[in-house]
Amino acid sequence: MYSNMIQTNGDIIITQEGIADTFFSNIDISLLEKINELDEVKSSYAMIVGASPVANLPIVGIYGTTKSHFPHYKLQKGIYPKKGEVILGSNIETQITEKTIKIANKEFKVSGVFKSGIGFEEGGVVMNIEDASALFNKSASFIIVVAKSHENIAALIEKISVMDEDIEVKTTESFVQEYNQFKIIENSSLVISSLAFVMGLMGVTSIMSMIVSSRKKEFGIMRALGKSSLFIMKNLFVETIIVSSSAYLFAFILSTIILELVPSIDLLQGYVSGSISPNIALYVFISTLLMALFGALVPSFIASKTDPILLINQGCS
Repeated sequence: MYSNMIQTNGDIIITQEGIADTFFSNIDISLLEKINELDEVKSSYAMIVGASPVANLPIVGIYGTTKSHFPHYKLQKGIYPKKGEVILGSNIETQITEKTIKIANKEFKVSGVFKSGIGFEEGGVVMNIEDASALFNKSASFIIVVAKSHENIAALIEKISVMDEDIEVKTTESFVQEYNQFKIIENSSLVISSLAFVMGLMGVTSIMSMIVSSRKKEFGIMRALGKSSLFIMKNLFVETIIVSSSAYLFAFILSTIILELVPSIDLLQGYVSGSISPNIALYVFISTLLMALFGALVPSFIASKTDPILLINQGCS
C-alpha cells in the first residue's frame, strides 16, 4: 500500500541520498520552488512521513504534506487542516472520539475525516507539513513530482539532480523496485506464502491418497467383476476433478470474504489488506488439481495392478 501511495501520486520521487528508509530521509523543502519553475513540471508536493502514538492507539502513521496535495484526501466530513489541526483517516475515526488529540506531547484539533482509497493512509493522520516539520525536526521526507510528459522524465531527473548534491532523484517506479524495505516485505511474503502453499498441496495429496487407499475393497470388487484398470483410473480421474474443483471453489469464496473483511478490522487500522489476482487464482487451481490427481491416481494405479482377492482382503481388514 505504501508503494501504491508513492506510485499513484507522481512520476518522480526525490529523497536524501544514501538513505535506507524514507522515514529517515530529510531534504530541503525549498527545492519545491526551484522544481516548480521547470517547464517540464506539471505539479509537485512535499511530504513528511512518521509514526507516533495517537490518543489510545499505540502507533499511527503521520503524514505532513503541502496544501497542494490536500485534494488527494477526499473529505468525508469537516475541512482540511489549518495550522495546529489534523484530519483523521476513516479507518481510525471510530477509535478516536476526542475533538483534540495529542501527538508527541503536542495538542492538535481534529478538523475532519478523509478517505483516500489506500488503507495505509486511511489508518493515519494528515497535517500541514509545517506542523509535521516541528514534530519530527525535518524539512521534508521526500518530494513527489508530476511531469507534463513521460517523454521528458529522464531530462527532468537530470535537471533536478544538479539542484542539490545531497539528494537522490528516481522515477517512482524504479524507487519502488529498488527500495530495500519493499524487497524485504515482498521476499518474506513470498517465502511464507510458498511454504504455506507447499504444505497445503502436500495435505491435498495425502488426503486423496488416504481416500483412495480406503477404497481398496471397492477396486478389488470392480476388478473381480471384469472392470479394467483403465476404467477404474478414468472414474477416479473424474471424481478427483469434481471433488478438487468443489473444494477450490469453496476455498476461493471463503478467502475472498475474509480478505474483504480484513481492512475493516479496527485492530489492524486498515494497514493490512489483500486481494487474489486472476493469475494467482489460476495458478492455485491448476496446482491443486495436479497434486490431487497425483495423490489419487498413483495409489489407484498400484491398486489396479494388484490381485483382486488381495485388494478385497486388505479392504476387509
